[in-house]
Amino acid sequence: MKLSVIIVNYNVKYFLEQCLHSVLNASGKMETEVLVVDNNSVDGSMDMVSHKFPTVRCICNKENVGFSKANNQGIRQAKGEYILLLNPDTVVEEDTFEKTVAYMDQHSNAGALGVKMIDGSGRFLPESKRGLPTPSVAFFKISGLTALFPKSKVFGRYHLRYLDENEIHEVEVLAGAFMLIRATVLEKIGLLDEDFFMYGEDIDLSYRIVKSGYKNIYYPHTRIIHYKGESTRKTSVNYVLVFYNAMIIFARKHFSRQHASLFSFLIHGAIYLRASVALLSRFLKKMSLPILDATLLLGGMYFLKEYWSRNMVVNYPEIFMLMAVPGYILIWIVSVYFSGGYEQPVRLPKIIRGIFSGTILILVIYALLPEIYRFSRALILLGAVWASIAMIVSRLVINMIGWKGFTLESDNLKRLLIAGGSEEATRVLSLLKLSGSAHNFIGFATPEATINNAASAKPPGEFDNFTVGTIDNLKEIIEVYKIDEVIFCARDISSNQIIRYMSLETTEEVEFKIAPPESLFIIGSSSVDNPGELYVIDINSISRNLNRRNKRLFDMVFSLLCLVTVPVGLFTQREPRGFLQNIFRVLGGKSSWVGYHYLSESGSGDNLPPIRPGVLTPLDSLKNQHLDPSTINRLNGLYAKDYRVYADLNIIRLGFKNLGRKPVFAA
Repeated sequence: MKLSVIIVNYNVKYFLEQCLHSVLNASGKMETEVLVVDNNSVDGSMDMVSHKFPTVRCICNKENVGFSKANNQGIRQAKGEYILLLNPDTVVEEDTFEKTVAYMDQHSNAGALGVKMIDGSGRFLPESKRGLPTPSVAFFKISGLTALFPKSKVFGRYHLRYLDENEIHEVEVLAGAFMLIRATVLEKIGLLDEDFFMYGEDIDLSYRIVKSGYKNIYYPHTRIIHYKGESTRKTSVNYVLVFYNAMIIFARKHFSRQHASLFSFLIHGAIYLRASVALLSRFLKKMSLPILDATLLLGGMYFLKEYWSRNMVVNYPEIFMLMAVPGYILIWIVSVYFSGGYEQPVRLPKIIRGIFSGTILILVIYALLPEIYRFSRALILLGAVWASIAMIVSRLVINMIGWKGFTLESDNLKRLLIAGGSEEATRVLSLLKLSGSAHNFIGFATPEATINNAASAKPPGEFDNFTVGTIDNLKEIIEVYKIDEVIFCARDISSNQIIRYMSLETTEEVEFKIAPPESLFIIGSSSVDNPGELYVIDINSISRNLNRRNKRLFDMVFSLLCLVTVPVGLFTQREPRGFLQNIFRVLGGKSSWVGYHYLSESGSGDNLPPIRPGVLTPLDSLKNQHLDPSTINRLNGLYAKDYRVYADLNIIRLGFKNLGRKPVFAA
């Protein structure tokens, strides 16, 4: 066996399928085995692998054992002369394995090899080559000197930016996303250090390879796409803690006591600094618009109150501005949030809908209050008008000045181009139509051979009428037609070509997506944690942000209601103790009152968006619960596709006595 490819998966089914397609295409000319080690995914990953990739060997863990331990499980079963550690969120070129293994065969002093990586937008990823994070390198990185002088040989050693990204180099650290290692080297230095749960294990392994007398090679003559999640993880406090603690483990293991202490001091300082920045950044990002809205509404209500007092000769007590107005503002903002008014891209009708529903709620509460607290119905209505004007105008101004991270949805639909052959490109277009996504479809870009064959074989059809050129002229097509989004059909266009076209420099900002063959989804982004639009046939409404929030709100409200009435509720349940436990499970976000009915042997839940494990399932709405797997799959699918809060309420009504049942897959 020449090559063993080991992929550790955790709840990234769509990326994994795309990765495996590319891996098998790259394995054609070489004796290769592929092992997927799954860390207890609940998104149907392993069912997908067994159904679509029967030649792939699977190792299924019953818990998330971490990246290092899972890789070691695969390495121990691997039979290859070379071991490739590969992330599931990658796409390799067809000649990647052939080129990299050939280089290793020709250079016996090379212990491990990494390749040039680009993200889902075609941008070079600097972590393709890195230096050892010594105390000085860490200090330059933490202090910001690395960012100020990226090309400096002194300050820029973290990402070695002074080395040409298109030349072969000997480097100190390779990325764990693609790390080709000699099996004999692993026998000599040992496997991955399992003290590193996630992050840092690639640095440790790279360093041990160098210490053993071998070289780590950065090889840019083949490329991979890596949909890395770093752009979003850096704003996560958990990422900061896990990543920097991994650095401390590395320092204590490899540096002298003096250097390790200095490194540990720097890292602890960095943890507090970056964690504080991460918390502040997340708070500002999430709360900046609501805070701006609250400020505008408070100021507007103050001037409205003053104007109304002078012209209508009405005196309002201090409590009006101190309690009533903040209450109105809170209801308006919460209503806008639950109507989707704070989603990106911002849709102005959702803001109007939120203000309207919030105003109705305020007026209902107003009517129930004692006379002494009914200050002014007119000011509530005037406030609603001001809230609508203020929020809409503020969004238009923010959009005009180009506030980072803010996008305003316009009537200008994305100009879409599909690159592929006649049959597959037409299938992808049909998939988009079935998913309900709105696009301005411009046309097809096709391999030249397809055009010639189509022209000679049959009269022009719909595909030919919408063909705007060949993929060889993709750059010109993008610029002439002002294309916003390109979807590549992976069945017709090789990974080599896709990566080459993604790396083209154009005058337009373009999003790229890939449609795997025989798959019902199209995926693509610069980040695995932010997959952008994910087009799936019969798009599941339960996956929409608005419905996710409504489902979570319903869970919270119903749980609180159960908690208030728990003395009565306990007598109605078949499992009273479980009922009380479930209330706190749902409040804590570990489960939901309603979820899918999972049958592992049937693959139920596969191809459905992941949701929290449920106490009840769609089967609880039926008297006969002894159904065949295909019927259960259809029930799950209907629940996901046509989700409404009413569906949860109806299932709970019919299965109320079973609310003490243990949730499926609940921790």
